Amino acid sequence: MKNDIVVISGNASRELAGMICTELGMPLGDAFVGRFSDGETRVKINENVRGRDVFVVQSTCSPVNEHLMELLIMCDALKRASANSITAVIPYFGYARQDRKAEPRVPITAKMVADLLQTVGVTRLLTMDLHAGQIQGYFNIPVDNLYAMPILVDHIRKKQLDNLVVVSPDAGGMERARAFAKALDAGLAMIDKRRTAPNVAEVMNVIGDVEGKNLAIVDDIIDTAGTICHAVHALKERGANDIYGVCTHPVFSGPAIERINQTPFKEVLTTDTISLKGGNGGCDKVRVVTVAKLIATAINRINHSKSISSLFV
Repeated sequence: MKNDIVVISGNASRELAGMICTELGMPLGDAFVGRFSDGETRVKINENVRGRDVFVVQSTCSPVNEHLMELLIMCDALKRASANSITAVIPYFGYARQDRKAEPRVPITAKMVADLLQTVGVTRLLTMDLHAGQIQGYFNIPVDNLYAMPILVDHIRKKQLDNLVVVSPDAGGMERARAFAKALDAGLAMIDKRRTAPNVAEVMNVIGDVEGKNLAIVDDIIDTAGTICHAVHALKERGANDIYGVCTHPVFSGPAIERINQTPFKEVLTTDTISLKGGNGGCDKVRVVTVAKLIATAINRINHSKSISSLFV
């Protein structure tokens, strides 16, 4: 390492942080993150961080509020311990879905979280596949947004699927699906859907040729799995062959695992930005690939003041 760095982790991403440190060839920093008897978060950094560049690995996944508070309190402790810089490594950036005032009297939670992170002393954000790119503009510090696409594309490519078509589950995901299709030299299709309530979607139409094709439905997040499972049934009705789900962040809340099990997926491919129980959330259809090497490479490049964007050119 060019500069003296330390990597620590909260309880949300301890396994991923350990693999990142293995890739960097260094031990995981010593930090205690627990609870007082009344449930308040208790943090103690057990090694000297004065003048060091600290990377705090913590996804803000479920339970979201607990993990966000852990992150904020860790960063506050590091600031008060005179760390030279504090980089929040947030593989899954929660509260990102309310990124604008889409209707009256609603918050912009992504901006609120950005303000909180900067208030506790975060000097850089390293994240992956932000739900909305404009969130980078909510920060007054450098933001590096990594992309899981090369890792996911490589896994799909190894399957050597014939007649592959990449499907976007909605119009908003077309840019992502188009990039996947280009990387895989595959066809492109889209689900035209109408959302009737939060986490509820009704499939309206399929745009594109899917009959007799192998499909990869690409999204950044699978939450309750309602959207993607509706899409699978609609695609099967139109004569699709094997269908793969692909996402970066496996939120898998509520009935998600049950829905995936009951839906004719061949496989659901995702990453470890969010830790799943048992490694696959208890679902044999779920296949997880790690992003540890990519994040470690980004940390190394930040440490050596090298380009991050060149990783994806």
